[in-house]
Amino acid sequence: MKLVEKIKQKKIRSAVIGLGYVGLPLAVELAEAGVEVVGIDLDRAKVDAINSKRSYIQDVPTQKVKDLVSKGMLSSTTAYSALMNVDTINICVPTPLRKTKEPDISYIVKSAEQIARYLKRGQLIILESTTYPGTTDEVLLPMFEAKGLKVGKDFYLAFSPERVDPGNPSYNTKNIPKVVGGVTAACTEAAKALYELAIETVFPVSSTRVAETVKLLENTFRAVNIGLVNELALMCDKMGINVWEVIDAAKTKPFGFMAFYPGPGLGGHCIPIDPFYLSWKARLFGFEARFIELAGQINGAMPEYVARKVGDALNGRGKSIKGAKILILGVAYKKNVSDYRESPAFEVIHSLSQKGADVSYNDPHVASFREGELKMKSVKLTPELLKKSDCVVVITDHVKYDYPWIVEHADLILDTRNAIKTKSAKVVKL
Repeated sequence: MKLVEKIKQKKIRSAVIGLGYVGLPLAVELAEAGVEVVGIDLDRAKVDAINSKRSYIQDVPTQKVKDLVSKGMLSSTTAYSALMNVDTINICVPTPLRKTKEPDISYIVKSAEQIARYLKRGQLIILESTTYPGTTDEVLLPMFEAKGLKVGKDFYLAFSPERVDPGNPSYNTKNIPKVVGGVTAACTEAAKALYELAIETVFPVSSTRVAETVKLLENTFRAVNIGLVNELALMCDKMGINVWEVIDAAKTKPFGFMAFYPGPGLGGHCIPIDPFYLSWKARLFGFEARFIELAGQINGAMPEYVARKVGDALNGRGKSIKGAKILILGVAYKKNVSDYRESPAFEVIHSLSQKGADVSYNDPHVASFREGELKMKSVKLTPELLKKSDCVVVITDHVKYDYPWIVEHADLILDTRNAIKTKSAKVVKL
């Protein structure tokens, strides 16, 4: 039986490598669609949680995991040998940046090495991890064909960019359209068939390189526009203009404008990283992606700007930043989630600490964190804490924050998110 027919009849077993914010939701959707799924992750805590019928991802209810594990549709392991007994494999591992802003695809390579070790005829491999154009056919394909198998005939290889927005109540893995591009037409067909089991809309493209570039365009679009509006915020601050009012007025235009908002810097697993994958690849072809590089510089400078803004606000009240008690509200990279990957809060905290401030934080979603040498625990938000803080800095505007109450008890607030709508002399905007 051909692989596409097996997929359509759900006579397959699937593996998902990497059980994070992308991999676990995908594994659950496939399992709910009637495919037996094994998740592979080197993090023993994640594997144990799944096998104990618990979810650790906010967007995946524990009840779903419990039901699927109980039915035998979902399991988890740290052993790559599980790949011997599957028909399809999705790679959903991290792709960070090195300190030099160069791509780090070591997690992809290590996963691919294990897949090559257990590769068998008829298998479908799909890379979902965000990466530079050419990774699938320049890095993965040679590793697999070195086994003596021919792509599009003996095995199938494709790329499909992950699209995840943690905490989004409207869009999830199932209803976010899935772009897919294979090394060959047969590869695209097989990957499309797999996703159609669990995802409402699948959009095929002509190649893996197109699919890889789609993801980078999506996030570069956001990074560049955020960089533009961050620069506008800096200009408006110099000119004494309320940038938030400017944006609110501009977005009344029903065409030709999309509102983006300034902030303390970029956060999350995509926007601060993905554009540099594209600009790095472009440099290999002798092309300088100037918009991308400039946006990166502007966005990357925002945490330090926030720290300087705190210093200016304190100075305006006759206080020094050295020795000042600073309370950070929210360290998650976006509101109402516990995900703090690449959060600008850490750079803000580091910068304030370097200037001699005594920094603490509160986040109802992040009880504690460890980011490099920075290790902190969330403090309880009380009237006493607010009153003794020389400045409260809103980094993440969780809905759990009662801002009128915070304004009532705080002495000085720097609001980087325009979360506080009431006018008050004690509130300073970004």
